[in-house]
Amino acid sequence: MALHYNLAKVYDISDNDSDFVLDIINLFVTEIPADMKNLKHGIKEKDFKMAYAYAHKIKPTLDMLGMKIAFEEIILVEDWTRREGKKKEIKETYKNIAEQVEKAVKEISKDFNLQS
Repeated sequence: MALHYNLAKVYDISDNDSDFVLDIINLFVTEIPADMKNLKHGIKEKDFKMAYAYAHKIKPTLDMLGMKIAFEEIILVEDWTRREGKKKEIKETYKNIAEQVEKAVKEISKDFNLQS
């Protein structure tokens, strides 16, 4: 049973198309970790445009995979980039998202026998 993700939305929007579901989870496992690194770099360097671009790119995937808390936190990152806020305030939020993504990638990789 999935603890760190939920594929209900993916199945719903795909009309239970298992190939589509596999495409989505493959994209998550292969692309989101790199996007998270780029997001971290944008936050570290206070490159607000870069951080916003990656947060915005990651957001729909978190929503689609039922990662509710990570989804809500990525919205906070987007807000932070718009306000050009202090780096300290967003570090913990990023760390929480990164941990949730890492757990979901590991769980999906195991559940679907994928290489991450």
